[in-house]
Amino acid sequence: MSATLPGPDGRPRCRWCAATPEYLAYHDTEWGFPVDDDRRLFEKLCLEGFQSGLSWRTILAKRENFRAAFHGFDRDRIARYDERDVARLLGDAGIVRHRGKIEAAINNARRARELAREAGSLAAYVWRFEAPPETREGADSASPSPASPVSTSPASVAMSKDLKRRGWAFVGPTTVHAFMQAMGLVNDHAEGCAIRAEAERARAAFRRPG
Repeated sequence: MSATLPGPDGRPRCRWCAATPEYLAYHDTEWGFPVDDDRRLFEKLCLEGFQSGLSWRTILAKRENFRAAFHGFDRDRIARYDERDVARLLGDAGIVRHRGKIEAAINNARRARELAREAGSLAAYVWRFEAPPETREGADSASPSPASPVSTSPASVAMSKDLKRRGWAFVGPTTVHAFMQAMGLVNDHAEGCAIRAEAERARAAFRRPG
């Protein structure tokens, strides 16, 4: 089976982004492009945690609701959340109402502040774990979902282990791997995908933080 399918403009793209129209813009403009903005990185770590056991389509459809509910993923503000905020979030039908995941996001905001103080920024920490160039093995390994046949990597295992050591929650190797794919720490666009070269050019021009 080919790793790519033609998009609406006829250009080939990763097969997974044909699953739903919402994936196309995400695939073409976000997924695999390098990010050094702490707020976006923290948001993505949170959302990948909320995705656990669900599909990325579900989370993507609710992303704006999550941003509103979590004050734009301002980690300093989230770090000050208390039980009233947990109750507010549990009552918000626009997000995933899972107490464990909500409490993990609050905990992780506190841990992110500590980590940023130590490393200089969340970005500086994250990019220490950039995956080295690898030969793709498997036509369908590019996926925004933990359902991907290739769901972990040595880099994601290492980051997951270190984050857990620091007290983070919902940051297993599969969750971290999906985060690394999305935030451009590895270019996992399929060979032949029209966006792969664009993502690689962005990675080549990207100035690594720290």
